[in-house]
Amino acid sequence: MSERPEEPIRPAATILLLRDSPFEVLMVKRHHQIDFAAGALVFPGGKSHAGDHDPAWTDHATGWDSVGEDGPALRIAAIREAYEEAGVLLARDAEGETYVGEAAIDVRAAVADDRVTFLDVVRDLGLKLDLAALTIFARWITPPLMTKRFDTWFYVAHAPLAQLAICDGHEAVDAEWIAPGEALALAASGERKVIFPTRMNLQLLAESASPTAAIGTARSRPLVTVEPWVEGASLRIQPDAGYGAAAEPLSAL
Repeated sequence: MSERPEEPIRPAATILLLRDSPFEVLMVKRHHQIDFAAGALVFPGGKSHAGDHDPAWTDHATGWDSVGEDGPALRIAAIREAYEEAGVLLARDAEGETYVGEAAIDVRAAVADDRVTFLDVVRDLGLKLDLAALTIFARWITPPLMTKRFDTWFYVAHAPLAQLAICDGHEAVDAEWIAPGEALALAASGERKVIFPTRMNLQLLAESASPTAAIGTARSRPLVTVEPWVEGASLRIQPDAGYGAAAEPLSAL
């Protein structure tokens, strides 16, 4: 009997959008019919698309010097996903000011359905994506036991105060600002479904007292790629990844 072929690992990006007073992070509830993390409370994000690699982005994004080993396409993917799922656009106008306009839900839907490119939307608005607004927070690779595998880069950023977060109603059915500790409490009580990587990064986020502190800590923290493995009846991660001794029962996956 032949072995099942190993699942390909797809590049993906997720963004933790933060705001002050009180310190909260934007989370969205995944649609129950989505094939990954259905019904879970997650940060906006998803897999990278071919359009994220378009060389034309050179003229429609700023902050190229801030990009490291992650590469610009993943930052573009993270910004695109925040736009599609929550209507938040991390971009600057022709004067270099933070974009404060609204994201039309019909245009967002067209981008999500590949009827309109994200590049065209940004270009038509006369904006440039702000790649420097993103700071690397974590990197997780889905273990081989999962049916779909992702190499996910987590980013953290200040949310533009003038923009409202409104879910797309397709992949995300609800969007809410929530304190990291509150999200962890809801997960612990079973009131909300929060998958292992999300819960661990909420835990890491909750160690900071403000968005500025969280971003500063992320910039100074060595990046350790988290690659969970199965040990007994649990999924475990390496202790030097910054999350302490952490494990997830396989029954919870």
